[in-house]
Amino acid sequence: MALLPILEVPDPRLREKSTVVEVFDDNLQRLIDDMFETMYKAPGIGLAAIQVGVAKRLLVIDLQQPEEGGEAKRNPMVFINPELTPEGEEKRLYNEGCLSVPDQYAEVRRPSVINAKWQDRDGNFHEERIEGLLATCLQHEMDHLEGILFIDHLSRLKRGMLMKKLLKERKLREDSY
Repeated sequence: MALLPILEVPDPRLREKSTVVEVFDDNLQRLIDDMFETMYKAPGIGLAAIQVGVAKRLLVIDLQQPEEGGEAKRNPMVFINPELTPEGEEKRLYNEGCLSVPDQYAEVRRPSVINAKWQDRDGNFHEERIEGLLATCLQHEMDHLEGILFIDHLSRLKRGMLMKKLLKERKLREDSY
């Protein structure tokens, strides 16, 4: 497995729409494994293929819920060619962050419950009603496949302030090297 570089805003590749995965081969399996390794190292709970420069409809998620005793238990999930449909009108506000918008967080309102269809890493089809943090994370990562970032859900003012802060922090990091 290998760590992959994570694209960060304002990289224009993050705005690309991802294409359907049609071939489930060893290269795809390697990419999935590398994405998990990259996500865990970052650390994060979700990563879309476009965030590592691959414009395919693939995302990985692991909410890493803590068990008794405080240890986080890994539960890696792979979503290939996902399709999401909101269920009902109820929305949930969640303070989101993104590995492509490092160290920046903002509240985003998304549907509380979704119906999801996807393929797993072997190409098997799944359909499930999903709610809670997984629904939020899945919608966030799904946005990446459409070239949308969580900051696009913010007002222009909030987005501008967040980007200004991000660029300032990035410059400070670069100056300290």
